[in-house]
Amino acid sequence: MENLFHLKEHNTNLRTEIIAGLTTFFTMAYIIFLNPTILGEGTPAGMSNTAVITATCIAAAIGTWLIGWLSNYPMAQAPGLGLNAVFSFTLCGAFGLSAGAALSAVFIAGIIFILLTVTGARTAIVKAIPLSLKKALGAGIGLFIALIGFVNAGFVVGEKTAATTVGMGSFANPAMLLALVGLLITVILVVAKVPAAFFISIIATSAIGCILQFVFGVQLGISAPTNWVPYLDFSMFGKCFTSFGDLLKAPVASLIATMITLVLVDMFDTIGTLIGAADKAGYLDENGNLPKIERAMLADAIATSTGAVMGTSTVTTYVESTSGISAGGRTGLTSTVTGLCFLLGLFLSPVVGLVPSAATAPILIVVGVMMCASLKDIDWSDIEVAIPCFLTVVGMPFFYSITDGLALGFIAYVIVKLAKGKFKEIHPLMYVIVGLFVIKYILAALTDLKIL
Repeated sequence: MENLFHLKEHNTNLRTEIIAGLTTFFTMAYIIFLNPTILGEGTPAGMSNTAVITATCIAAAIGTWLIGWLSNYPMAQAPGLGLNAVFSFTLCGAFGLSAGAALSAVFIAGIIFILLTVTGARTAIVKAIPLSLKKALGAGIGLFIALIGFVNAGFVVGEKTAATTVGMGSFANPAMLLALVGLLITVILVVAKVPAAFFISIIATSAIGCILQFVFGVQLGISAPTNWVPYLDFSMFGKCFTSFGDLLKAPVASLIATMITLVLVDMFDTIGTLIGAADKAGYLDENGNLPKIERAMLADAIATSTGAVMGTSTVTTYVESTSGISAGGRTGLTSTVTGLCFLLGLFLSPVVGLVPSAATAPILIVVGVMMCASLKDIDWSDIEVAIPCFLTVVGMPFFYSITDGLALGFIAYVIVKLAKGKFKEIHPLMYVIVGLFVIKYILAALTDLKIL
């Protein structure tokens, strides 16, 4: 272990690294139950719940090992929240791609990430985006995730009256009441800074739901397992290869929009998480840069393609890695332990039916709250900054699309700067990105008009 991870050099030991790895896993374990609610049965992606769990656990294990072994950082990876929403609600929902075709797009995006990382272009693209828009991007995704949580919980319903678009759900709905209890549990645990708060909340809320349904007869949509033998479902394995043809049949506008969405969203998510976690661990140098960041990003890129092969959405570095870092984790041995735990998570598949959406929805809402923390770093008193940032943030939940919110903000940024005559403040790559978005919408309009 010393030869592999240089424990003494990083002032740590085997016991500390194991505890840190376990801490990170239990902080992230909620994704095993949450990912099927975004990608599984009843969602636009419509994949088998057991297939999603199998792919989630294996992809998380491989991705976590990659980043730990390539960079020797105590980071962990798994299918990303927000990125799975892009997969299901944007690629499969808005663009109409099949789950297999969307996996093909994720696989290709992973290859693009690898090329961009190896050539250094990925870092250059990130630097081209104004810091304010990066902050707005994270907050916008947070609001979008929170909206999904509110809808899944039954707190928000569509068109209650002819005069409204959305409204508040009914407290006569037992699932909504259970979600409210789950939200209270989650908030209390998070505010009290209880380790693995999300995981504990899901288990506690599910337990309450099971008691209400199976003991008192309250119908909450919970499914009792038919058997307790772990079932590994590889039905989505390799679909990214067999579905390339379906992807190529998609409209040109959708193809362009798909790749722009996957590349941009994952790029910003990964960089922000890496820097944030590294800052917590004290890895940043005097200039605020992260040594070996290329290796960490390469691990992220490879994990994305690997996850697509397994059958899940984009794999990315988790901010929950900071929990293990706080517990003393300093090397890739922490990641090794976390990855092993995710493999053991495969045996949780029989109980997934016991976890209702009312138990996972509160997590989405609270994650949305946390992601909005970046709003404090935006100078709202500067109208040049406020307009594009505001449109980015509200566009995502209002349009129910991360891509469209992102595009609206980027286009607004360029227009505002051009209107002020501040041509030099616009990075050349921003013109390219905005140009691609404009082409996307033109092609979409031509497709709708049946010209293409």
